[in-house]
Amino acid sequence: MNKQEIKDFFNRLAPSWDAGMIKDDRIIEKILTNAGVAEDKDILDVACGTGVLFPYYFAKKVRSLTAVDISPEMVRIAVKKFKDDTSCPIRIICDDIMEMNFDRKFDCIMIYNAFPHFDDPKGLINILSRQLKPGGTLTVAHGMSRSKIDSHHHGAASSVSIGLMSEDELASLMEPKLSVICKISDDEMYQVSAIL
Repeated sequence: MNKQEIKDFFNRLAPSWDAGMIKDDRIIEKILTNAGVAEDKDILDVACGTGVLFPYYFAKKVRSLTAVDISPEMVRIAVKKFKDDTSCPIRIICDDIMEMNFDRKFDCIMIYNAFPHFDDPKGLINILSRQLKPGGTLTVAHGMSRSKIDSHHHGAASSVSIGLMSEDELASLMEPKLSVICKISDDEMYQVSAIL
């Protein structure tokens, strides 16, 4: 996948992203609970888009939120939506997570509804696992089934997506560095979480 093509694709979608968002509070709550997102945790949201999960983090009273997206338009909208929010310190960054070095580590790293847009899953897992605090969790999750994600990405997003690997394949990628604590793939959701 071409990273400029990914930026362009999501820049085009950004203005209508929130209006087209389908989310289920019950599933998101389950994902965040499984991921260990809780009060006084430092969160890294990878491929954050317009900040769909931000209000859920705030409701859990996280200590801080760092969010990264490669799309300048997605980041611009997220900043506009949350610039005045005082729920916790927020840092929203437009950058390529594969090329970033953070000066801190995180309790929870979340990749929500975005994993198929990374063409080097193993490299991504390796990079992010180095950003975890001891006992921290790395989560890949989708608020719909694996088959629905693949079907959704089959059309216009086919040039900026790869197929979503099975939960067992993803767990195998994580296990050399992390211990898998949650593995779900059913008709409602997909989640693999692992702890350092």
